[in-house]
Amino acid sequence: MRNAREAVSRLADTGPHEVLRGDLGMIGVPGVVYAPAEGLGLPAVAFAHDWLQPVGRYAGLLRHLASWGIVVAAPDSHRGALPSHVRFAADLRTALDVCVGVRLGEGRISVDGRRTALAGHGIGGGVALLAAAEVPRLAAVVTLALAQTRPSALDAARRVTVPTLHIAAERDTVSPVAGHAEPVAAAAGGQVWLRTLRKADHTGFLDGKHWSDLLLTGGPSAKTRKVTRALVTAFLLHHLADDDRGDVLLGGKVKGTELVTGPGLRGAEPAAQS
Repeated sequence: MRNAREAVSRLADTGPHEVLRGDLGMIGVPGVVYAPAEGLGLPAVAFAHDWLQPVGRYAGLLRHLASWGIVVAAPDSHRGALPSHVRFAADLRTALDVCVGVRLGEGRISVDGRRTALAGHGIGGGVALLAAAEVPRLAAVVTLALAQTRPSALDAARRVTVPTLHIAAERDTVSPVAGHAEPVAAAAGGQVWLRTLRKADHTGFLDGKHWSDLLLTGGPSAKTRKVTRALVTAFLLHHLADDDRGDVLLGGKVKGTELVTGPGLRGAEPAAQS
């Protein structure tokens, strides 16, 4: 793709694959699986939701990634007011294990265990790091509006050596960038990209409405979701599928965002702004 504008437009749009939806309940963990209708040796991502949020609020993103050839599993557990981050991380690892170890789609879909990633929003981003620190074979991690967890996502980040993309929201009052994503990115054990979306807030990544909106500032944003779909798709295609179609978005200028990148961001300077 010739430039970032073209790449955002294309990668934010639905991919070429027909998408199937399944249920994680067969393994005793509530949740969903989205997958391309067929394909062997596919990449896979396990996605963790934010505090109180049902996985249905991420259906657009999960289905989108599947349309680009990525199997996505999302546990719907630990949605109470006081979730166990440790147990949630265990459910996330289990979801990824299911993707790798079980033939999906009546045997027409399989996953390559070397092409896997973990991702999450809010506390789900912190949980993704907790899980990543315990997964021996992993290719990448993605967080959206990352929030700290107990045990510490900051400590877990030091043990995560795979490429990590943190997408933060400039106006996030739930998990402000300076207190959450920035220190975690700075502690990263591997190459890390921290891209902040200007004028975005913590809940801009979500679909639809939910009673928890009464407790949180902001609200779902089509613009935030569009840019996020493009950035996450480009990052995962590159690191999981050796697909360079979105590489212009990895380290370059993207309108309405600011990027800092480096090995753990130590001494790093802003790489691109627009």
